[in-house]
Amino acid sequence: MAQENSSTITELVLVGFSNHPQIEIPLFFLFSGVYLVNLFGNTAIIILVVIDSCLQTPMYFFLCNLAFLNIFYTTAVVPKMLFNLLASKKVISYELCLAQTYISLLMGAAECIILAIMALDRYVAICYPLRYLLIMNWSVCVQLSVGAWTISFFASVVPLYFTMLPLCGPYIVDHIFCEVPVLLHMVCADTSLQETMMVIGASGTLLLPFLLITLSYLHILVAVMRMHSAEGRKKAFSVCSSHLTVVTIYYGTGMFMYMRPKSLYSAEGDKLISLFYAVINPTLNPLIYSLRNKEVTGNLKRLLERWRVSRIQRILS
Repeated sequence: MAQENSSTITELVLVGFSNHPQIEIPLFFLFSGVYLVNLFGNTAIIILVVIDSCLQTPMYFFLCNLAFLNIFYTTAVVPKMLFNLLASKKVISYELCLAQTYISLLMGAAECIILAIMALDRYVAICYPLRYLLIMNWSVCVQLSVGAWTISFFASVVPLYFTMLPLCGPYIVDHIFCEVPVLLHMVCADTSLQETMMVIGASGTLLLPFLLITLSYLHILVAVMRMHSAEGRKKAFSVCSSHLTVVTIYYGTGMFMYMRPKSLYSAEGDKLISLFYAVINPTLNPLIYSLRNKEVTGNLKRLLERWRVSRIQRILS
C-alpha cells in the first residue's frame, strides 16, 4: 500500500467509524437515508425553479447554485463513506483521496461566496425594492455566479496544487473523508507554510464573505426597523430567516475546522464537525429553504396538484 513518497501510494486506510464497529450498520442506513433526502430535496429545488416561471428570480437562481453544490459535495464524500461502513477492508485510493480534498476545498469556498451573494441579493431586494430587478438583472446574476466559482477555484484548488507535499506512512486517514486539515498530519515535512496558507485562504473565502453577510444584514435590519407595516417586517424577516439559519450552521462548523492551529486537531470531534458541513448541512438546506418559504411550498403544491389532475385526465381518457 504505502511506499516512500506520494507518487507511489496506491491506497490509504480510511478509518471512518471503524473504531466503533457496533454502530457501522445503523450509520449505513442513517446516512443512506440522509443522502437520498439530499439528492431528492436539492434536485427538486433545481427542477422546480427550472419549470416554474414564478420562481425564476435572482434569489432562486442562486439557490439552484447552492443546490447543485450540495449534490456535488455530498456525492464526492458519502458513497465512499457508505461503502466503507460495510466493507471489511476500509481503504480509499490515493487518486480519490486527492479528488475529495480538492472538491471539499472548492465546494466549501464556493458555498461561502454564494451564501454571501445571496445575502447581498436580499439586501438589494429589501433596501432597494423598486430598483431590485434593474440592479439584479440576469446578466449580473450570471456574472456573480461565474465569479463565485472562478474565485473559489483560484483561491482554494490552485494554491493547494502548488503546495502539496509528500505524505508519510503509516498511510492512515483517521477521518470520514480526505480534506486538508486531516492530510496535514500526514505530511513528511514542516507544514507551517501550508497551515499559514490554509488560514489565509480561509480568511479570504470564509471571513470576507462572512463580513459581507454581516454588513448586508445590518443594513437589512435598519431598513426593516424603518418599515411602518408590521406585515412588511414579518415578510422581510421570513425571507431572511432561512438564509441566516444556513449561514449560522455552515460558518460555525467551517470556521472551526479550517481556521485553527493543527495542535487543536481532534480525530473523533472533527469527524462529527465534518459530518455537519459536508453531509448534514447540504441535506438541511433544501428543507430549511422550502419548509420556511411559503412561496416555494405554495408553488410546489400547485405543481403537484396540476400533475395529479393531468394524471387523472390521462387515466380517464
